[in-house]
Amino acid sequence: MSQGPNKSQIKVLIVDDSAFMRTALSRMVASDVGLCVVGTAASGIEALQKVASLDPDVITLDVEMPGIDGLETLRRIMVQFPRPVIMVSSATVHEAEITLDTLEAGAFDYVPKHLSSTSLDVDHIREDLVVKIKAAAERRAAKDYFNLQRKPPRAAQLPARQSLSSPLPLRVAPVIVAIGISTGGPKALQDILPTLPKDLPVPIVVVQHMPSGFTAPFAERLNKLGAISIREAADRESVRPGVVYLAPAGSHITVERTTGSRTMIRLSEKPEKQSHIPSIDVMMQSVADAFGSLAMGIIMTGMGSDGTRGMEAIHHAGGLTVGQDEMSCAVYGMPRVCAEKGILDRVVPLSQIPYEILQATGYRKTSIG
Repeated sequence: MSQGPNKSQIKVLIVDDSAFMRTALSRMVASDVGLCVVGTAASGIEALQKVASLDPDVITLDVEMPGIDGLETLRRIMVQFPRPVIMVSSATVHEAEITLDTLEAGAFDYVPKHLSSTSLDVDHIREDLVVKIKAAAERRAAKDYFNLQRKPPRAAQLPARQSLSSPLPLRVAPVIVAIGISTGGPKALQDILPTLPKDLPVPIVVVQHMPSGFTAPFAERLNKLGAISIREAADRESVRPGVVYLAPAGSHITVERTTGSRTMIRLSEKPEKQSHIPSIDVMMQSVADAFGSLAMGIIMTGMGSDGTRGMEAIHHAGGLTVGQDEMSCAVYGMPRVCAEKGILDRVVPLSQIPYEILQATGYRKTSIG
């Protein structure tokens, strides 16, 4: 553990009941010159005491701990000492569910730790952990961060009509929507997807960067929140309007148009040389190839540039492209790259994305005012 941070370093508190994990995580954090471990804690109670005395910029927090578990510790932190918290979770179904609860309760993001029968392999998460700590610290500097985190989930209803800064380009209504999203995505998707109507006239294909074991419970959770059908995608299933297909972790998802008007989901581990599996680029490129100007691409909160080539393909094919704005993004990375390349027709806040989908697809319901 470092003796003390300099003014430019991000102060990190490591919370885990395992001495091995505290040492391993501390080593990974300290390996980056921009970060400094100011302390560690072995329990939720100790964590609260250390937050008060050390005032860290970012906290890493174990999901499962004896006594006050990670979820309850997080809730107390967000009330008493609000700041970004990154959860460290194993990819069991139980911990995946709790991790999703922590994201809803205000956690910035999470990193998975991989378990094997003989050891705990954690070194693979170093790059992911360091990048997310830096992103969390940067986001904390934005004065709107905690207001965004504390907004209660909206009831499942259609978005109200809103005044637009500029009209949508005149074009044929899209017949499919492709959404790419990463860091900050679970909460963002939970805020918008359940508001869509069950009779939405188009299907939606979503790539959310997630580890194995998380996408199925996440899809089930989303499906219970609103009227529209949301599920983890399966290979060779037909694509139908009014259904949201979430790409399973570990597989690329593409769409394939067969004879007649049928469209089919295809899952594959190829191409292999991709920074993310599933890849937003791979999914969106297939949508652009299959539907051209009849596609709508939406790029949302996330680090890096995955999705840029896919959004560019949809844009050049004449499809509609929408990006989430900086203010409402947990991390303004993927949308920023697309905006800088000039391939976005619209840039809107998170809350307006459902409205953009409904307006673009020509959704009408006479019972809605």
